[in-house]
Amino acid sequence: MNIGTSTLAGRGIRGHKAGMFSGKVVAITGAGGGIGQAFAKMFADAGAKVSLSDLTPPTNVADALGGVAFACDVGSEAAIQDFVRDTEAALGPVDVFIANAGVGFGDPTHAASASNADWEASWRINVMQSVYASRALLPGWVKRGEGSFVIVASAAGLLTQLGSASYSTTKAAALSFAENLAISHKDDGISVHCVCPQYVRTAMTAHMDVEEGSPLALIEPDVVATTLRTCMEAGEFLVLPHEIVRKYAHHKTADRDRWIGGMAKLQREMGEQLGLKAFKGDENE
Repeated sequence: MNIGTSTLAGRGIRGHKAGMFSGKVVAITGAGGGIGQAFAKMFADAGAKVSLSDLTPPTNVADALGGVAFACDVGSEAAIQDFVRDTEAALGPVDVFIANAGVGFGDPTHAASASNADWEASWRINVMQSVYASRALLPGWVKRGEGSFVIVASAAGLLTQLGSASYSTTKAAALSFAENLAISHKDDGISVHCVCPQYVRTAMTAHMDVEEGSPLALIEPDVVATTLRTCMEAGEFLVLPHEIVRKYAHHKTADRDRWIGGMAKLQREMGEQLGLKAFKGDENE
């Protein structure tokens, strides 16, 4: 997917710390397109050495950015270990790991109607990917006293994804793991950032038809990448490319009953607009 250009929604960019990422080794999963590709471009432009992975090595993208590419099925711990090891052999110790690859599956008839296979794939890819990568990286990072872990959890992790219980549940688990990672290793010099965008123009949202200017309107992947950079520079855990998500999350915690009622109403009114029946799995967030 091509990386578009757009203005950062809901957050002003005042400039970046010069050289913060220069020479750093950044490993990104699901980097063949969409948000992962935008992350790779952003870090490469900032002077980082980038390692990209996907189910098929994203060689063309990596070559264009002066990086390296590998195949990685993030649902396999052995494959994650290989990706980390191959990256370090090619570029040096990993400084930043971005667990970006993800899948989403719709609910055919009711909230529990997705297959066991869909639920299990969602769990392995959306959650265990980060656990596997942490196991591979934390011992070295703790010893070095530095490292940055980025988890793409989606606004669904803070709120919910209408029409996909498996996506909502596993993205919430990814957010929870990110919080635990941040708490457990704050004193080890390790920074953790959790990216929670709403709807982004990627393969996963290709079937959505949302009116421009709507709070649900699609943003471009480069907006997500720019927001991540800004939050990493500021040392902020929660990365919200759609600032309105912060407001929604506050409403949810303030009165869950009212929030559930509002979401049920939204589902009734906007189900077709959101393309819920077309919400299908994709390995590239």
